[in-house]
Amino acid sequence: MLVFWFSFFIVGFSVATLVYAVARKVKLMTIVDTIWTTGLGLSALVYHTVAGLDSVRSWVVLLAILIWSCRLSYHLFTGRILPGKEDSRYKALAEDWGDKAPRNFYLLFLAQIVFVALFLFPVSIAMQNPAPVWMWSDTLAILIAIIAMSGQAIADRQLSAFLSKAENKGNVCKKGLWRYSRHPNYFFEWLHWFAYAAFAFGYASWWLALIGPIAMFIFLRFLTGVPYAERSSLKSRGDGYREYQSTTNAFFLWIPRKKTG
Repeated sequence: MLVFWFSFFIVGFSVATLVYAVARKVKLMTIVDTIWTTGLGLSALVYHTVAGLDSVRSWVVLLAILIWSCRLSYHLFTGRILPGKEDSRYKALAEDWGDKAPRNFYLLFLAQIVFVALFLFPVSIAMQNPAPVWMWSDTLAILIAIIAMSGQAIADRQLSAFLSKAENKGNVCKKGLWRYSRHPNYFFEWLHWFAYAAFAFGYASWWLALIGPIAMFIFLRFLTGVPYAERSSLKSRGDGYREYQSTTNAFFLWIPRKKTG
């Protein structure tokens, strides 16, 4: 499999460079997210083929990651790329980086290949689980994947429906899942990665699949997700968002707190 990983990085960095050139041409850095979503699905498919895996579990794992990849890629393509909407995170980064933005964004595009490799690892562990029979943990994994992908799709749809109405411009979405978390889409994305740990359960190295949910929580909660989204929302929605922050959890779904003061 050493040849696979060597080829993965060579091809990956080349593709990332090409996609960055396209993003520069159309002035839309949000295209970077498609490297992550589409790249992980395609990489999992190639890995499954190259490794010669043929168990029922390995095919179900592959199906799960492909459904995740297709749904999220479609959401990004139709919701942001086709309309030409720049993600607020990348607007904030461009402002922060100033003259260094072109160089830093290129590094960000290349970093997506490292991220794909990081999250392909727990998927590969789940695919390789040699347990000969279907176990309760496999059923649990499917339930987690269904709940996570359904929850994320519902959260995305609820937010899109809210933002599509002119009267909601500048207001905060507190409907549906957004009543219980300021970032329910991030929460369900994190939950999704527990599915591969469950698929891997019973394998001697199953605990390595926990890299998925651990790394995803760190990225979403503290690095690339919540911090930039919060700053952007405060800038565009002001006091309304500050009130939302005082009553609603940032990440985990929970009953809203009562207003204070």
